[in-house]
Amino acid sequence: MRLSDLRFLLAWLLPLLTIVGIYAHPAQSAIWTLAVWWGIALLDAVAPAAQRSPPPTAPGVSLGYFQTVLRLYVLLQMALIAAGAYAAVHGDWLTALGVAFSVGFVTGSQGITFAHELGHSKSRVDRFCGWLLMSSVCYGHFMVEHYRGHHPRAATQDDPASARFGESLYRFLPRSLWGSLASGWKLEAQRIAQFKSSWLRSPLVWSTAASLMPFMLPALVLPASSAIKFIAYFALQSVVAFLLLEIVNYIEHYGLRRTSEGGRREAFGVMHAWNADHVVSNSLLANLQRHSDHHMHAWKPYPTLAALPGPQLPTGYAGCLMLAMLPPLWFFLMHKRIAALQSAPAPLAVNP
Repeated sequence: MRLSDLRFLLAWLLPLLTIVGIYAHPAQSAIWTLAVWWGIALLDAVAPAAQRSPPPTAPGVSLGYFQTVLRLYVLLQMALIAAGAYAAVHGDWLTALGVAFSVGFVTGSQGITFAHELGHSKSRVDRFCGWLLMSSVCYGHFMVEHYRGHHPRAATQDDPASARFGESLYRFLPRSLWGSLASGWKLEAQRIAQFKSSWLRSPLVWSTAASLMPFMLPALVLPASSAIKFIAYFALQSVVAFLLLEIVNYIEHYGLRRTSEGGRREAFGVMHAWNADHVVSNSLLANLQRHSDHHMHAWKPYPTLAALPGPQLPTGYAGCLMLAMLPPLWFFLMHKRIAALQSAPAPLAVNP
């Protein structure tokens, strides 16, 4: 393991800082979360040294450390949700909503990202951890739709999670939210029919049941006012989390398209996903911004993903989240990049 690989320990820093902030100053947690978000975006944008991540880990290196980072994060997220729930129930409504935003920012930006990585693993333990993380934000269908729907269809008209050229974030969100949900359940129904299985053995059904528990159990063990506050907290942190996911989906393939001839889709290539190589964002997000390589080699573990010479975002994901929320600015920046890609010669072949 290289010294530079220790950067992935930053994955634990954000949930730990959020837990400390919620414990020490719950009423100010949302302000501190915004400060961290904007601070990362500013660092990505203005520090040249922060705009390049270390090269990928060499093949053959033991990946135990990298998997441990993700698996231990799962425990941190459970502790974070519990800490937020305690602060929300014992605080006023403004505090409860602020804490929900802070928790949802972490469970969305990192929790869903790590669930995505764990779900790509061939380990049953890792996949169970991925389901657990997605259940904690009421978005279990992602664990079906992403792998069996999005990956085959990314950057095509058939994919609800791929944004079309000229489509604003606010037009994209309803289509992606509903389309991904419907597709996830449809794909699971097809799997059950194909393997002559049962809905009672479906992880999607059990994940959905687990997601419903926080909305039902509080009424049995808490006073009515506290139960309502807990339910509002848990619902809001989930909404913040999966909206962050969908904004990232909007960013990742915006305006890029694979061609289709005779009903056959063009193979996914380096030009079909947007990339960024900012070291802080990549360290916090398990190299998710090396997105072309991820789609071209979906089973590659995150430390082995390479920065490929494909379409490049104007900044890291932290900044692009804000840019995407301002459609005129987003279109101004991205359409110039798309026009440049269309006029440029085809990129050289990239080795796996």
